Amino acid sequence: MSKLVTIYGGSGFVGRYIARRMAKAGWRVRVAVRRPNEAMHVKPYGVVGQVEPLFCNIRDDDSVRAVMQGADAVVNCVGTFDRKGRNNFDAVQHEGAERIARLAAEEGVGRLVHVSAIGADLESSSIYARTKAEGEQGILEHFPTAVILRPSVIFGPEDGFFNRFASMTRLGPILPVVGGETKFQTVYVDDVAKAAEMGIKGDAASGIYELGGPDVNTFRELMQQMLGVIRRRRLIANIPFWIANIMAGVMELVQIISLGIIPPQLTRDQVKNLRVDNVVADGAKGFADLGIEPVATEAVLPDYLWRFRPAGQYEAIKESAENLRA
Repeated sequence: MSKLVTIYGGSGFVGRYIARRMAKAGWRVRVAVRRPNEAMHVKPYGVVGQVEPLFCNIRDDDSVRAVMQGADAVVNCVGTFDRKGRNNFDAVQHEGAERIARLAAEEGVGRLVHVSAIGADLESSSIYARTKAEGEQGILEHFPTAVILRPSVIFGPEDGFFNRFASMTRLGPILPVVGGETKFQTVYVDDVAKAAEMGIKGDAASGIYELGGPDVNTFRELMQQMLGVIRRRRLIANIPFWIANIMAGVMELVQIISLGIIPPQLTRDQVKNLRVDNVVADGAKGFADLGIEPVATEAVLPDYLWRFRPAGQYEAIKESAENLRA
């Protein structure tokens, strides 16, 4: 019988790529999510019955245990940007991650892969970064042979980074950013999935891997690269951190007043994260240790950002016609 992997958060941005890879490798895949009916897009990744979305509440022991029964490996891709509510930073990124590791150890699961983030730090002023580190700590306490992946900002067709800012260019001539000089080492989503696959199969040694692409760019440089791909000219306005903090506070207040109906586009915790470079640390294990050559951002962005060009998919034809007239 083929091996079984349970992927918590397997229908999300990173999880779906891991699920697809494992299905192609012949594994049976359980995709553990809060809303299985909204995760049906994962089923075609394999043959009938090979990839199945199942309900799971990461805050509940019985729920987490049920979906890992009989699994050879488990992967945790669950994360959040919510500071409040039941699925807050601590409940999901700290307690939830530790719960998966504890129960995986109790159930005798062979391997565990956890997707964390560069910047995870127990001493960080950011709750997001601190709970990421607390989650890692809890995992290693219960499952010391775990493979922990810390990617920088992840890009790909379904990303919430380049897609978000590209859509913002349609709103006016100015593109506002916070932390324009902060450095990132953007990493392709399938490269992260490839690293996770190695951890699942036992082809990666246990430990923490920081995953970054081949290039280090400032936030401003990434936006300039994105603007070049979508053929738009916009003034990149760098918002000072103190102003961004005030803006974020107002947005969070609006969320409270609206009872959560209007989510903040920027939070004070995100502003804290944007003050710190998001790059692979010197001496950290990474793609080279896994034998993976990461894909450059410029090689992928045109494949999915073309829809934000003034003429969309016809932009190239339009440019060719203009060159002929010239």
